[in-house]
Amino acid sequence: MKKLCILVSGRGTNMQSLIEASAEKRLDATIALVLSNKEEAPALEKARRAGIATAVVNHREYESRESFEEKMAEIIDSHGVDFVILAGFMRVLTPLFIRHYKGRIINIHPALLPSFPGVNAQKQAFEYGVKWTGVTVHFVDEGVDTGPIIAQMPFEIKDGDTVESLAERMLAGENRLFPEAVQKVVSGKYNISGRRVIFEE
Repeated sequence: MKKLCILVSGRGTNMQSLIEASAEKRLDATIALVLSNKEEAPALEKARRAGIATAVVNHREYESRESFEEKMAEIIDSHGVDFVILAGFMRVLTPLFIRHYKGRIINIHPALLPSFPGVNAQKQAFEYGVKWTGVTVHFVDEGVDTGPIIAQMPFEIKDGDTVESLAERMLAGENRLFPEAVQKVVSGKYNISGRRVIFEE
């Protein structure tokens, strides 16, 4: 069974969806570690209540992003992790970290990539005036939200929507899509061809 490390900075709603999927055998993987850059992140307490090992590496205590990430990698590697999952981890990763886990980092983004990469994606989509946006699960490469796409889920932007109501509906979708997409990857039944993730039937 594959081992996952989940990186978090906040509430951990997407992390919780993965924890529940693992417990219910919908996700054929063990969550070996939840790691945060913030001691006060509510996600840490959720993980502890689920009996999952936690760790904190405060980025403010390190002189460089690289030294911060080296410490994270040291802890992650000590748990024998197969995949690193970004679930609301609010730090941009350097090429050093990404190359160390090449092809093994998975992120979820609240837009239909390649549209609206970066921060505040729901607000970007809402202000642009598009009629549809969505959620993307993708592998992480050295660009910003540019890695091969694993799965997507579309959402209509309704006339009565606000940024907040849109984000709330999309978060519910993220919670459904994320475990399904991670399960596809941990099954090992896929190949990456260029930017395409091709799954076996």
